[in-house]
Amino acid sequence: MPSPVPNTALEAVARRRFLLSRWPWRSLGYLLTAAVPVFVAVLPLALLTSPWAVALRLATRDGRPPYGVITSLVALGLLLVVGIGPLVALPLAELERGRLRLVDSRPVASAHRRPPAGGPWPWLRSRYTEAATWRALGYTALLVTVTVALWPAVLLLLLLIGGLVASPLLARDGHPVSLIVGHAGTPTAALPYAIAGLVLLPVTAYLLALLAGAHGAMARALLARGTGERLRAELVEVSRSRARLVGAFEAERRRIERDLHDGAQQRLLSLTLQLGLARLDLPPESPASRSVADAHEQAKQLMVELRELVRGIHPRVLTDRGLPAAIGELADRFHLPVTVTADLPARPPRHVEGTAYFVVAEALTNITKHSGATAASVTVGHDGDVLTVEIHDDGDGGADPRRGTGLTGLADRVAVTDGRMLLSSPDGGPTVLRVELPCSLSEPRSE
Repeated sequence: MPSPVPNTALEAVARRRFLLSRWPWRSLGYLLTAAVPVFVAVLPLALLTSPWAVALRLATRDGRPPYGVITSLVALGLLLVVGIGPLVALPLAELERGRLRLVDSRPVASAHRRPPAGGPWPWLRSRYTEAATWRALGYTALLVTVTVALWPAVLLLLLLIGGLVASPLLARDGHPVSLIVGHAGTPTAALPYAIAGLVLLPVTAYLLALLAGAHGAMARALLARGTGERLRAELVEVSRSRARLVGAFEAERRRIERDLHDGAQQRLLSLTLQLGLARLDLPPESPASRSVADAHEQAKQLMVELRELVRGIHPRVLTDRGLPAAIGELADRFHLPVTVTADLPARPPRHVEGTAYFVVAEALTNITKHSGATAASVTVGHDGDVLTVEIHDDGDGGADPRRGTGLTGLADRVAVTDGRMLLSSPDGGPTVLRVELPCSLSEPRSE
């Protein structure tokens, strides 16, 4: 179903009230103002290429120049167009995106990326490597060639229609009027020409709107951000926001760990010591001694649970000694025999290291709860720019993320770092869980 309000001149042409709307005048204004961007493009290009034109003229003045001279001059001309053309095309494209609103009311977004900071060289490098810049240069070439050819024709058509309509007034003094299609010496003789001009007015309005609409469609296709580019830009922004969220989560995790370790854990340790001293000062079988003893045992149990909580948030050994040592400690506390093989030439970034550790921790927990395994193994390696973690167990198999075994949450956590998780778990086993995390060991670790 068409929109109740046309957005472009091409859409407006198909409406019944086109001639009574503003679109004929907007289309006419768009075509007539095309002389402005043409002047903006032609003037600097003419000034910059004039030395090349002079050199070509001098080379051909005394007869046919050598083939090498012609080749050199042609190459020089191409270098001028490729090297200087984008500097002319970029401001012209900005002007054309603003002028496009005359025949296209839809929003027009630039296809250029935000240039990096650091001065003119990063800006030039960014612009000269973008496809949008070369599309703008192609549009400039079309504008200079096609518009220069069509604009005089449009102007001549308007003068012809205006002359036909005004011919009775022009022939009023008895002077014959020469029109392109004939002559008229009196107002009566010029009347058929005026009627023809009035008949051609609406036809001309439709013709100009089609021409302006086609020009606008070409401008939008070459100068505006397309659907694919918009999706790519949105994906880039999603990736950046995801990276910011991962960084914020990591910073908040470190803050909670520090507060628990240096604050609550130290105060609880002091309380446990005070209860132990108070227990020694009381008679062994007194009611107060039993109450203090119970409080002392509860404080020690709470101390153990708090240590486990801190270790679950982020184990200290992972921060101090790295991923292989942390996985080794995790395997030592596991009730089944776990073989750990870790070969890393350097430490991964913090967020990758933390994700790999919790993948192993969650996988071993799942093995305990669901697999019935008697042994497991963990292999950590680095292949190119990918950190690989593989957990193998000899259990019953049949692991399925749809059964709520924690695998879905594990896959989500891996996806946050742009990694992927692979699972092989046939009925009867064994089960192999492999996680691949993008990771460059040459990147500096954020502390």
